[in-house]
Amino acid sequence: MSELKRNVPLTLIRYGVVGLCTNAVGYFLYLGVTWLGIGPKTAMSLLYAIGATLGFIGNRRWVFSHDGQALASMVRYWIAHTIGYAINFALLYGLVDVSGYSHRIVQGAAILVVAGCLFVMFHFFVFPQRGGNVARNPV
Repeated sequence: MSELKRNVPLTLIRYGVVGLCTNAVGYFLYLGVTWLGIGPKTAMSLLYAIGATLGFIGNRRWVFSHDGQALASMVRYWIAHTIGYAINFALLYGLVDVSGYSHRIVQGAAILVVAGCLFVMFHFFVFPQRGGNVARNPV
């Protein structure tokens, strides 16, 4: 019985396209709202939720071609994004509030760090391929 395997390079390229689109818009909105006086962590919190919501459909259907239960994958998606949000918040707090780095640079870098973590969680946990990692009984 052959295992179903994703074309990981193609999946990564598609993930990058969805991520670039949503994160570019989100980052420019972040710069705009922080310029208007909203604090970096507040701005990131508001925009993170919006970006994550928009990304679900693109990631589920186009990137990972997931045909499992939508509700179950949505719950796992929000668990993964909660972890991603915590990483992003911790980076802003530690590098901006504690260490004094520019929030513009830290948030730009945080997008990349969180995106990498999310890809791994999406691939193995949120949108698993059927038959991909099923343990087999030895004969």
